[in-house]
Amino acid sequence: MAFSFEKLDVYQKALNWISESDGIAKSVKGRVSDSLIDQLTRASLSVALNIAEGNGRWHKAEKRQFFWIARGSAFECVPILQVLKAKRLLSESTCSKYHAALVEISKMLTGLIKSVDCLNREFSQSSKTAVLIA
Repeated sequence: MAFSFEKLDVYQKALNWISESDGIAKSVKGRVSDSLIDQLTRASLSVALNIAEGNGRWHKAEKRQFFWIARGSAFECVPILQVLKAKRLLSESTCSKYHAALVEISKMLTGLIKSVDCLNREFSQSSKTAVLIA
């Protein structure tokens, strides 16, 4: 049985980002604080985990909240990349590549959040119609 979130492109991109961030963490280990590496790996993992957990929630508000957290975690990765670039541990082109991946994930999460909001409006309108018909 496949879980529905596994079919989401944004989830697949989040999994790819975890692999990329693990590579970054390995390449800078010993040259930056362990806490910075830990923060990057936890924030990266949080994106995929919150997509999965949000998708498993029944109530739309809960879904939306987990997707917002996933988006925030993607945003959290950006300054870490910028710190690594400033320390000359990531090249400009490598940083730009990872930045673009995070922009794409963030935009996709915004679309996912908006789709949940649309479901809320549709449900709200159909409930009003049902009351008027009854």
